[in-house]
Amino acid sequence: MTDTVTDIFRPDVTRIDINLGERSYPILIGEGLLDTAGDHLAALLPRKRTAIVTDENVAEQHLQRLLDACEKAGIEAEPIVLPAGESSKSFPHLEWLCEQLLEMGIERKDAIVAFGGGVIGDLVGFAASILRRGCPFVQIPTTLLSQVDSSVGGKTGINTPQGKNLIGAFHQPRLVLIDTGVIDTLPDRELMAGYAEVVKYGLIDDPAFFAWLEENVEDVLAGEPAKRAHAIATSCRAKARVVEQDEFETKGLRALLNLGHTFGHALEAEKGYGGDLLHGEAVALGMVLAFELSVEMGLCPPEDLERVRNHLALVGLPTTLAKVGLEGMGETLVAHMAQDKKMEAGRLTFILARGIGKSFLERNVDMEQVKALLNRPSA
Repeated sequence: MTDTVTDIFRPDVTRIDINLGERSYPILIGEGLLDTAGDHLAALLPRKRTAIVTDENVAEQHLQRLLDACEKAGIEAEPIVLPAGESSKSFPHLEWLCEQLLEMGIERKDAIVAFGGGVIGDLVGFAASILRRGCPFVQIPTTLLSQVDSSVGGKTGINTPQGKNLIGAFHQPRLVLIDTGVIDTLPDRELMAGYAEVVKYGLIDDPAFFAWLEENVEDVLAGEPAKRAHAIATSCRAKARVVEQDEFETKGLRALLNLGHTFGHALEAEKGYGGDLLHGEAVALGMVLAFELSVEMGLCPPEDLERVRNHLALVGLPTTLAKVGLEGMGETLVAHMAQDKKMEAGRLTFILARGIGKSFLERNVDMEQVKALLNRPSA
């Protein structure tokens, strides 16, 4: 992975290259990048034509700006607008999207633009992976969560009643374009949910970054440009390093990026993937539960658990099952975990921690202990 502070159009943009051979691509991070998005897209398009797939919320606030940027670059861009929310990551919406793209005449070498949060990125990436047996696509993420996590690394997919992201493919984008100013329009709850994924990178293997977040969280969330850009770039660099070493999650290393997700996906499945519990909120609580389990197993100092819990609670993220209405549901939540993608030979891999910045994979976890943890009354 190389990391520079320039690109061919904007000298003030941070560029992080993900080196994956023929699947390599850059992540560009900077304020106002939507205004030069057309120039970046034009460099990738064999013909100056593309489809921009977005949702109703993003379309209302930002679509015209992206369309104007494409027009300035001489690109014919046709928008496709989906309903906002996790429910769009489904077979019916995947089918509809693919049919729309085919009716538009999208060819095998035409790049499709995913313009939205994690739902749009996952859905469009999966559609691109199967349309005409594989089309290129570009990620322009518009939420903090998608900027620091789901837009990078090539994981795409949809949800089913059995669980989250169980149908999908690895399909790397050709470019990730992160305009740090776009998230100024996010509702506070969406911003906090995305912040959970930022915290995750500190908890996995970067205790210094977690300590930096403890000191600078207010500025990051308030939109102080330098500190917000630092938080996003540090997160992207962390993910890039892991993806380069374990692109297809065959070595176990990439699974560390799922800290909090084993618990979190079970929580989401039970809540029904609606607005009651956002993905980042589920991950935040999932990380607390992972640290609680680690403490119970004698692996992690209790004071590290308290730092994690206190930091996430400080920004208003849920840190107890009672806060999300799932207290005392150990049997049900463990049943959801049985559908986890990390299940192998009937055993579930957990991401646990020996402390902040010391996460690791563990397959020898007593599920009765997990069930008891989830059944325990919480404040």
